Amino acid sequence: MLDSIKIIGLGLEAALVTMNVSLTPELEKFVNDKVKTGLYNSASEVVRESLRLLRRQDELETLQLDELRREIRSGIEQMDAGEGVPIDAVRERIKHRRSKGR
Repeated sequence: MLDSIKIIGLGLEAALVTMNVSLTPELEKFVNDKVKTGLYNSASEVVRESLRLLRRQDELETLQLDELRREIRSGIEQMDAGEGVPIDAVRERIKHRRSKGR
């Protein structure tokens, strides 16, 4: 059972916080199974690694959204400069691709 975790910010042991966490039985089993593999010494290590991965995923999603926003902004600028494709031409291309796919 996971009673508490110690969170260490940025790999530095300057500030430790003990936090009680409630887990579903499935998550508790998952954490305990990870410890049993020997890759982790404690449930706290599993939770810290999970949080690091979650942070990394959040950062990646932010980067992807930033890139998407840049591409949208670029497309809008192209349209404003008259470099776009008329909607009728786009519809024809889509229609043509769909007919080839069948």
